[in-house]
Amino acid sequence: MKEAAIVATARTPVGKAYRGAFNMTEAPAMSGHVANAVIERSGIDPKRIEDLFLGCGNQWLTQGYNLGRLTVHAAGLSPDIPGFVLDRKCSSGLNAIALAARSIMAGDHDVLLAGGVENISLTIHKNTPRYQNESVKAKQPDAYIQMIETAEIVAERYGVSRVDQDAFAAESQRRAAEAIEQGRFKDEIAPMAVEKQLYEKNGSKAGTEKLTVATDEGVRAGTTAEKLAGLNPVWKDGEFVKPGQFITAGNASQLSDGASMQLVMDAATARNEGQNILGLYRGFQVAGCAPDEMGIGPVFAIPKLLEKAGLKISDIDLFEINEAFASQAIYCQRKLDIDPAKLNVNGGAIAIGHPFGMTGSRLTGHALIEGKRRGAKYVVVSMCVAGGIGAAGLFEIV
Repeated sequence: MKEAAIVATARTPVGKAYRGAFNMTEAPAMSGHVANAVIERSGIDPKRIEDLFLGCGNQWLTQGYNLGRLTVHAAGLSPDIPGFVLDRKCSSGLNAIALAARSIMAGDHDVLLAGGVENISLTIHKNTPRYQNESVKAKQPDAYIQMIETAEIVAERYGVSRVDQDAFAAESQRRAAEAIEQGRFKDEIAPMAVEKQLYEKNGSKAGTEKLTVATDEGVRAGTTAEKLAGLNPVWKDGEFVKPGQFITAGNASQLSDGASMQLVMDAATARNEGQNILGLYRGFQVAGCAPDEMGIGPVFAIPKLLEKAGLKISDIDLFEINEAFASQAIYCQRKLDIDPAKLNVNGGAIAIGHPFGMTGSRLTGHALIEGKRRGAKYVVVSMCVAGGIGAAGLFEIV
C-alpha cells in the first residue's frame, strides 16, 4: 500500500470573529488564498492536483454551494479540479486530510489539496436560523445541546475546578504569546491582504480599512489566572447544571475566522521529486460519546487511534488537542495521562481561536512543523466535536 505524505502547509492568521480582520472576507477567498500558498511552497505544478478536500462546519450563507468547488474557483485553479466539502464540525479539517491521505494510500489519487475553513463572522448571527429536527430530539433530547453547556457539565461531572480552568487558560495564552514573540508560527502563516469593516463603540459601522494580516489576533499577552478569575461565567440558564459556574470568555475558545490547507501526495513520488516531507499520515479514528459531555471525545478517539497503530500514549512526542474549553481539555489530559509539557506546547484555541472547519488542519500543520523542530517522531492531533464525537489523527515526522 502507498504512503501518504504531507509536503506543504499554509494557513491564514486566525482572526477574531465580527470585529476582526476577516469580518468582510468570504470563506472561499481565505481557502483559495491558502491553497495557492501551499502550491507555491511545494513548487508543485497545479495541473497535477486531482481534487480538493475541504472541511467546513457551517455550510450556509457565504459557505454554502459546495465550498470545496468554490475554493477551486477562488484560487484561480483549473476547473478540471472538482473539489468537495465535508462537515464533521470541529474535526472537519482533520477529517479532510484523513480522507485525502486514504485516497492516496488506496491508489485513487497521487496529489491532493486538503484542509479547512470557517468564517464565523459571516455565518453566525443572533438572527441566524438554527433549525432543530424534532424527530431527532424525540430519540436524543441532547442532540442539539449547546457546547458551552456541555463544558459546564464536564467541569461539574468530572470535578474540574474553576481555578484549574483559569490556570490552564492563562498558560495557553502565555505559551501562544511566547510562540508569536519567537516566530514559531511564521513558517505556517501565509499573510493575507484584506478589507476590514470598522465599528464605533455603539456598534454602528465606521468605514473600512485595508490591511495585511500576518499574526493571530486573539492572543492576549500578559493574561494571568488572577485576571481570569475576575470574569463572570457566560452560561445563564442551564437545564442540567447550575447556571454559570465555570465557563467564561477567558477559559473557552474564541469565535474566530481562518483557513488552512495541506498538500498531500504519494510519499514515494514526493521523495523522488525531492519534496520536503513534513510528515506521513499514520491513521485517523473517530468515536462517539454522550452529546451532553461532547468535550471528552478525545479520551475515546485517541486510545482507539493508538491501539490501531500499536502505540501507547508514552510513544507520542507531541499532542495538539483542541482547547474548545479548558474544562474538557484538562479532563482529557488527566484521563489520558498526557504530560502537560507535550500538550499544546505553543498554546491552543483558548488563546489562538477556533474557526471550526479550519482547526483540524491548523493543528496538523502546526504539529508537523513543531514536531520537526523538536525532533519528534509521532504527533497526535485530536479534538472534541459538536454533537458528541471525538476525532484523532496520527502522523509520523520524517
